[in-house]
Amino acid sequence: MFFDDERSNRLRPQILTELVSQYMNDAERARFYGLPESTRVRERVKIISPENLKIGEHCWIGEGAALDASGGLEIGEHTSIGLNTLIFTHSSWLANMTLQNHSGSDLIERKPVKIGKGCFIGGLVVIMAGVTIGDFATVQPNSVVAKDVPPRTLVAGNPARVFQKYDDEYIQSEVERVRAENARRRALAEERGDASGSWGAPAGDFTE
Repeated sequence: MFFDDERSNRLRPQILTELVSQYMNDAERARFYGLPESTRVRERVKIISPENLKIGEHCWIGEGAALDASGGLEIGEHTSIGLNTLIFTHSSWLANMTLQNHSGSDLIERKPVKIGKGCFIGGLVVIMAGVTIGDFATVQPNSVVAKDVPPRTLVAGNPARVFQKYDDEYIQSEVERVRAENARRRALAEERGDASGSWGAPAGDFTE
């Protein structure tokens, strides 16, 4: 039933790797792929050509994301890739246009993608081949990134465009706001006898 040809034998180890990885937790899965120990890879993530993926510490890859590293993919430290996000580093467009979309076509074009450190890439984002996303950039969910994204900007839309720029002062003010609110929620939770919020802040109604 299984083909015994060069292509099938080359692809089968990747198929088996993906199958086995589904029975692991996110930290085990990252280690299984040879990624940094602090990186977490959620269920149903597909990595094409993992040998061409460079990824930093403390990264998070969401469920169902597809990372095409065949043309080279670099992801900086402390960056999150959202659920079902697609990152492309190759295109078969010209092969399709010329009816030469066969296996091994010499019309497949590859361009590397680089995503900086401290980036937040929302869910259902599409990042096209050849794009560079600068450090500390935010890409809103459902965006299509077809050109470079400057550092410290928020982009959104199809095609994605810059909606906001932010600096260290803005980020620090947001850090102080969130930490103060989380501390308030944890204090209220303790008063109520709920000590379940070990990190971040407990969920629920904290309007009082």
